[in-house]
Amino acid sequence: MASTTLRRRLHHGDVDGRKNEHMDALGSDSLSEPLLGNYIYDTSSSEKFSRRSHQDPWDDGKKENLHWTFLFSQLIAQWAQWIANIVLGSRSILERFFPFPSFSHGRQDDEKLLKALSPLQQERLHNLKQRLKVPFDGSRYDHQDALRQLWKLAYPNREIPPLKSELWKEMGWQGTDPSTDFRGGGFISLENLIFFAQNYSDSFQILLHKRDGNRAEWEYPFAVAGINVSFMLAQMLDLQAGTPTSKAGTHFLELLANNESAFDDLFCVAFRLMDAQWLAKRASYMDFTNVLKATRAQLELELALEDISSVKDLPAYTMLYR
Repeated sequence: MASTTLRRRLHHGDVDGRKNEHMDALGSDSLSEPLLGNYIYDTSSSEKFSRRSHQDPWDDGKKENLHWTFLFSQLIAQWAQWIANIVLGSRSILERFFPFPSFSHGRQDDEKLLKALSPLQQERLHNLKQRLKVPFDGSRYDHQDALRQLWKLAYPNREIPPLKSELWKEMGWQGTDPSTDFRGGGFISLENLIFFAQNYSDSFQILLHKRDGNRAEWEYPFAVAGINVSFMLAQMLDLQAGTPTSKAGTHFLELLANNESAFDDLFCVAFRLMDAQWLAKRASYMDFTNVLKATRAQLELELALEDISSVKDLPAYTMLYR
């Protein structure tokens, strides 16, 4: 008992000494109030994860498959970006020496196409933006029920705890009251987690219980990390703008036209990819911001690929079934 207390004091001292550095590193790409900046590491949680890893040993074959899938998706995206750069470079050279109207008009037409959304795209984009505007409200019964639903999906054989309980920390909330953790993430981040648990339950459980790979002693908190992933996607897709103008955002509109749940599906891919990045970088808690940035960069590369008409076409999507 004494040794555990000492370890906690040492860890908490380390948090106090490094917290400011971590919050500065979060920068403009994260929430205005960093969700992981104030998270207090709990040694008992690490010990639970360690015991789970012994009870459920990592299968070397699956680990190798996940590793090669991750590398392959990165390679495809990098090749596509390289080819695109060559094509765009060639086009610029041709325009310089052969200033035909078709080239200049082609660029103007491309810009017009980005703004000319179909009625279906407009409707689905509007609905998504409305979802993003809804803050989590702990006093609303439907929001309370959603939290209980998430717990039931995460731990189907356990009783649902009160809305304020130490048990919520096991899922990766910062404190005893999950409602205080949403901040800029909003209610949609909870909807994303529920969607993940309902549609990709195996991957959800793997990430929740940290079953893949050699885990860090100081792991990211699952639920709070999920809120960060939701917020990162909204920024990456330029969903705060009137109409998305970023490359990732404009391509996402095509995916949204084909599937109204494209944002939720992309969240699941992003969360799985983030965990793969975490393992590949052998990251620890203070590395979370850099891992999230690397995840965003990889998603942007994959969204730039041609012949991507659905989230399921993304190379990283296969990770959800590994």
